[in-house]
Amino acid sequence: MLFALAVAAVLLALPHLAASAEQRELAVFLLINALLVCSYRLMTLTGEWSLAHVVMMGVGAYASALIAKRLGLPVPVALPLGAAVAGLVAYILSFPLLRMQGFYFLIGSFAAGEVIRLAWRLSELRPIFGGPKGIRSIPGWEDWQLFGYKIAWWSAANYYYLALGIVAASLFVLWRIERSRHGLVFHALHWQDKLAESVAVDARGYRTTALVAASAFAGLAGGLLAHYLGTISPNAFEVSRMVDVLVWVIVGGTATFYGPILGLVVLTLVNELVLRSLGVDQARPLFLGGILILAILFLPQGLESLVEKARARIWG
Repeated sequence: MLFALAVAAVLLALPHLAASAEQRELAVFLLINALLVCSYRLMTLTGEWSLAHVVMMGVGAYASALIAKRLGLPVPVALPLGAAVAGLVAYILSFPLLRMQGFYFLIGSFAAGEVIRLAWRLSELRPIFGGPKGIRSIPGWEDWQLFGYKIAWWSAANYYYLALGIVAASLFVLWRIERSRHGLVFHALHWQDKLAESVAVDARGYRTTALVAASAFAGLAGGLLAHYLGTISPNAFEVSRMVDVLVWVIVGGTATFYGPILGLVVLTLVNELVLRSLGVDQARPLFLGGILILAILFLPQGLESLVEKARARIWG
């Protein structure tokens, strides 16, 4: 309980602790990515690893941007609608993809994601998706008047608190899903799928639920990103971005809810504070690859295992 209160205090004070605008923007991106990796973990609970999750984030970003820009709906309405579109696309993809498992599902999801991402670049669809340059001038959140004060959401500090509220609520829902009956079935499908099917568990139906829910929350993260940056393009959701998510999740671990967040925070700080200060930012993929190999060899259960060991010693 004390640890949770300490984390909450740090999160609330983070924009004021940041020394520059860049650090406050980094805090916003960390929140959005935290929702992305936790939603991805929901899919991995069933034992399936997708390479299209970042593209689902892009689907939510594009859908929310188009709904706000072309239809003129306010951002608070466009954001959940964009997430719903991402979930709908995932539901459609589930029919061919969930006929496969394991390695075949991985490759099939990669192919499906690339088809969607390349469709955004087509010149024939440029009037809708903007082609390789993407969509610009995406509407942001309208300023609020609260007790006589104007809250401008274009500010990184203000948008941080907005994103913090949305992400915290989303993470709570994801946490409750994992601890519900559905979450227990997800775990059962991961470890004993044939046994689960033998007691009348609809394996495909539950895997579809996990895929759709994970994609919807990824789409929500994409909408938060689109309405903050004001522009999106297909390059923001390419496969290298998906590799980052995989590294964050694997290095952090998937046995606990906070594992992927731990991997995200640690590796982001390594990239921003160490690699950039050494002037080797261009070699970032090389360093991340090395970190991933070392983690698999010497820390196969992820960084979360260190936390669990420390907790066991403290409470020993």
